[in-house]
Amino acid sequence: MIERISTSGLNPVTTSVRLPIRALTSFDQIPNHSIRRMIQDWCVENRSHGFERIPTPRIPVTPLEVSEICSKIMSATLRGDQSKSMELVLKIKNWARDNDRNKRCIAENGTGFVLSASFEAFASVSIEEHEGLLGEILSALTWMFPLGIEGQSKLGSAQSLRCMAWFLKGEDLSARQNAVLALKQLLSLDQKHVIAFVEIEGVDEALVKMVKDPICPTYTKASLMVIYYMITPSTVSEKLASRFADLGLVSIVLEILVCAERSICEKALGVLDGICGCKEGIEEARNHALTMPVLVKKILRVSDVATEFSVSILWKLCKNDDGGGGDQAVEVLQMGGFQKLLLVLQVGCEDRTKEKATELLKLLNQYRDRLECFDSTMDFKYLKRSW
Repeated sequence: MIERISTSGLNPVTTSVRLPIRALTSFDQIPNHSIRRMIQDWCVENRSHGFERIPTPRIPVTPLEVSEICSKIMSATLRGDQSKSMELVLKIKNWARDNDRNKRCIAENGTGFVLSASFEAFASVSIEEHEGLLGEILSALTWMFPLGIEGQSKLGSAQSLRCMAWFLKGEDLSARQNAVLALKQLLSLDQKHVIAFVEIEGVDEALVKMVKDPICPTYTKASLMVIYYMITPSTVSEKLASRFADLGLVSIVLEILVCAERSICEKALGVLDGICGCKEGIEEARNHALTMPVLVKKILRVSDVATEFSVSILWKLCKNDDGGGGDQAVEVLQMGGFQKLLLVLQVGCEDRTKEKATELLKLLNQYRDRLECFDSTMDFKYLKRSW
């Protein structure tokens, strides 16, 4: 209650409902059970004025308690005791629900490694038999990153990755969400986890489904990031990009880009840039009506990252358009892309983007005599802005 008043900037003496304490001249918070009980009683008496009784705070968890429960989890895991492990994991999650301080204490005292080891151990025995326990562990692990080298190794093992893929492909919505959140964190840490994960059958279809049927922005962003990590490594990128293109991801991403907020827009453009690293992706993008207008619109309208990705995609689509007679370049000109690219060079950008923008301008200049460029705002007005 005192925290609410102090952060709101109200003086308790001048509020419409007078508090049973003198004006606060200092906001030093002194814990006192008598004051707490007095405030709780006062809240009950003034419930009609919109005040709710503050709950009695629980005693915060200590590092020693966290260490003890971690030891118990390890023992239960070694015995293969699913019931006891579940009980202890749920206790940890209950502690974490109490307050953020407990959450930090749990994460900072080795719980991530212990749960990762337990996850790997039970997944190695049978995913189906231990589905409930594995789901609870994965749910807890999503907020415990970074896990440390040892924890990362356990969660990135072949057994753990197969288990997360199993959840990702399943029908349990909550488990799918937790799996994609954990994978987003894990795959960003080491490319070897990416290379191992992409070998698991069916993960590409599951991720495309997550993006196609969005649940909320958090999970959409996580799914896009997992896909981005998958199509980034040079050893596997072209093959995977081709698979994602065949699954219709180009069309899905372009539709997302029409009205996406900044963060989703950046990630979606990153994925599209990766997919356009293969012939199938380029073909899909060239044949979609939204590609050029959306990409030109995003230049200098969202963020520097979005501009860099948009220029990169346009460069890939236009540079090898010999068979199309320059159709892609002409469409970029129609959308006002020439003027946009000139602005990119004027305002400044990364050297790599500057090189691509310069090359694009030279290419577009060859087709300017085929039409007079008009302002990109004159057409495609139906596109919603995401800025």
